[in-house]
Amino acid sequence: MFFKNKYSIDNIRKYIVGFDKKVILRNGKKTVYINFDNAASTPVLLPVLDKVNHFLEWYSSIHRGTGYKSRISTDIYEECRDIVSSFVNCDKNKNAIIFVKNTTEGINKLSYRLNLSYNDIVLTSFMEHHSNDLPWRNKAKLLRIKLLDNGQLDLDDLEYKLRLYQGKVKLVAITGCSNVTGYINDIHFISSIAHSYGAKILVDAAQLVPHRKVNMKGYKDDDYIDFLVFSGHKMYAPFGTGVLIGPKSVFENGDPEYSGGGCVLSVSEDHVYWDSPPEKEEAGTPNVVGAVSLASSIKILEEIGFKNIVNHEKELTKHIFSKLQTFKSLNLYNVKKEISLNNIVGVVPFNDKNISHLLLASLLSYEGGIGVRNGCFCAHPYVHKLLKLTPQEIIKLQQDILFGRLEHIPGLVRVSFGMYNTKSEVNKFIKTLGYIIENKDDILKEYIYNKKTNEYIPKILPEGMFNEFYL
Repeated sequence: MFFKNKYSIDNIRKYIVGFDKKVILRNGKKTVYINFDNAASTPVLLPVLDKVNHFLEWYSSIHRGTGYKSRISTDIYEECRDIVSSFVNCDKNKNAIIFVKNTTEGINKLSYRLNLSYNDIVLTSFMEHHSNDLPWRNKAKLLRIKLLDNGQLDLDDLEYKLRLYQGKVKLVAITGCSNVTGYINDIHFISSIAHSYGAKILVDAAQLVPHRKVNMKGYKDDDYIDFLVFSGHKMYAPFGTGVLIGPKSVFENGDPEYSGGGCVLSVSEDHVYWDSPPEKEEAGTPNVVGAVSLASSIKILEEIGFKNIVNHEKELTKHIFSKLQTFKSLNLYNVKKEISLNNIVGVVPFNDKNISHLLLASLLSYEGGIGVRNGCFCAHPYVHKLLKLTPQEIIKLQQDILFGRLEHIPGLVRVSFGMYNTKSEVNKFIKTLGYIIENKDDILKEYIYNKKTNEYIPKILPEGMFNEFYL
């Protein structure tokens, strides 16, 4: 079904759908779009799209169907579980590989299935994406690991809290890699500590799996990963699929949070007999196409090799750091002397002292055709910490948000790399950024703030600027 020895880090760019797409700038000229927003979603790989299109000729509803296409679709869907299992080195006999919509749904599903109470403690961190924070707030008592001054996790505080609340901490829910700073957490060291105090560990690997190899079995007796979640749309397979992996025993007891067709063995007027996991946790018709796209992407990533991906992204990150540090007006939030490039993925958060993050992101787009992300990246508490906001300032900004006063809300600009990005793209970004900083007073005369959409836009939009695509 899948691929053989065709793709490498040197040629993968030409297999990115839309890599050479041109967009219209404020001056009416066209330029090839640069996507530096990969931490949000990556583009799709052409061979993944081809595999999906080929599979659609055989697509049918899976499980229990006796038709030819149904049998093929069922076999492929289950093969996708095997590919995912092998990818993260988990024991398929002990663990359930559950397909979900995305990482957010996976964490929410787990929060309902752990049978937590308000006497239990879930220990997470200030570094987390909202998806690994909000689902726990109404299920248990939520405590957070402190941060060091450089924005990394304070692992001494982790152990202090585990010791202080020993026996009550049921789960340490931690990100494998920050979507804001790109800091990689030592998930196996954290796992070893958590297990020594009787707690399980969940790793939100949405940002980690496109950049680093994950090993659920660990490297010692006590540093295995109990639960793992990640999404296809961050690893070049944006067809709406994520994965939750965890011990089957957790999902065997109790009712699933969603119920319906496909998750039962038998239903009568008075009784329900649930299927075994993972089927028990996949109510309704599953996203078979999404599973195919995810498995296809995994095979390509493995063929390219994570060592090659890491080395390439480290080169890009080192290059952009060296260039950004020459701008005196910039504040960089993850360039620290003690931070090794081995402990960071290609994510670069920064601010200009004289241009708001909201405005700067728009200028990069309209002046250079460069897509970045700005704001707080669904990790508000973390960004508040990085910006060193006081409690009073946080209260004020929340009031401003509630009353629609959004123009001056604090935030960051974020560049995030994919394996297909290039040094020439970084150089163009640096050139555009330098032009904006140097000529900001003249450029700003050409822009207005749209309060309704909370964005800066050119006063005069070139004809047909956003008419490239219609349904």
